[in-house]
Amino acid sequence: MDCPNCDHDPTNVVDTGTTTDGTAVRRRRECAACSFRFTTYERTEWESLRVEKRDGSVEPFDREKLRTGIERAVEKRPVDAGDVATLVDEVEADLLDEDGRVVTSERVGALVSERLRSVDQVAYVRFVSVYRAFSDPAAFRRALDAVLGDDAGDVAYDGGGQSHGQTDFDT
Repeated sequence: MDCPNCDHDPTNVVDTGTTTDGTAVRRRRECAACSFRFTTYERTEWESLRVEKRDGSVEPFDREKLRTGIERAVEKRPVDAGDVATLVDEVEADLLDEDGRVVTSERVGALVSERLRSVDQVAYVRFVSVYRAFSDPAAFRRALDAVLGDDAGDVAYDGGGQSHGQTDFDT
């Protein structure tokens, strides 16, 4: 394996272990040339898992693409990289447990949003706004209201964007 720091090959494996969920082998490596240390993960490749997009095209499932989408949703939120990695692992495991080897992008989005809602509600709203591709502000508002539920407090909305009632800002 090439060193990500200096591109030297080979690197030495310093430590090997499994991830906590047992789905991957973690290897700590050190470059023989520059002594840079880094971690690699070895996972089973499920080439048969494919995703059907909204336009009907089918492409291989891509963990990195999934991780990137989740990271965009949790950007600047109190969600650590370990939570993102766990979420990606859980979604992938659920997809692999399903009967078919072709899953819809809607199914992937539903699994992510289901888990993301319990991790961080702001990240959930960000993710759902992209995943559901709201074209109507009222549909987006309904999704937001579903998240807020009873947490909306005493604030009532009149449908025109105006709030009425006592808020933390009224002093």
